[in-house]
Amino acid sequence: MTNSLRANAVTTALVGQVAVICLSLLIRSELELSDLYPLKAAAIFASVMLIAIAFLGDNHPFARLGAANHITTARAVLVALVASLPGEPRLPIVAALAAAASLVVTVLDGVDGWLARRSAMESKFGARFDMEIDALLILALAVLAWEYGKAGPWIVLSGMLRYVFVAAGVVWSWLRYPLPSSRRRQTICVVQIAGLTLTIVPAITPPLSSLLAAITFVTLCYSFLVDTVWLWQRGARTWQAAEMK
Repeated sequence: MTNSLRANAVTTALVGQVAVICLSLLIRSELELSDLYPLKAAAIFASVMLIAIAFLGDNHPFARLGAANHITTARAVLVALVASLPGEPRLPIVAALAAAASLVVTVLDGVDGWLARRSAMESKFGARFDMEIDALLILALAVLAWEYGKAGPWIVLSGMLRYVFVAAGVVWSWLRYPLPSSRRRQTICVVQIAGLTLTIVPAITPPLSSLLAAITFVTLCYSFLVDTVWLWQRGARTWQAAEMK
């Protein structure tokens, strides 16, 4: 990682951190959330950015982050605010705020990819950064859906699938093979976020909210199953090739 890239990344993270602190303090005062809310939001955002900067290295072969990653950082700011809402007062206005922030994050999800392609600055870092922000948002929305009684505790599993998959890769090396880009995976991710966002909207109540949550959960399980089978088959082919040598 060059010094200019590191400086650019740190500056971007600091600007985002200030934005998280200011926005969380404003939200806390307006919605009468707990004193811990700004601390949780700041800690979550700082953790995300520290991990992201550590992953930069050779995964982003450019001298600066680029506009696409700045947009993803803005998404991270909003996701940190949503991810800090579990454990806060279960008020309709809080759920509405989470849904609105999630909608903005989803819209911006299409913008950062478009900017990366347009500026010819697509990178492994950018793709991973974007994916992990989506995963954190899905987990936060799933927990909120459970807390607000919109679905049973099983919905939290939809937010845990990504992290279970990564943990399983520590045990089984074949799960760590890079997956090819997939329109199916991208579409189901959007469906998952949109479905969970609708689930926590105050006007949508059980059984409709439970049905929406179930649909998103099933589609996500299907996507992970397809990827797992593909990785298993690739691993089997690799083992066979090794034995033939």
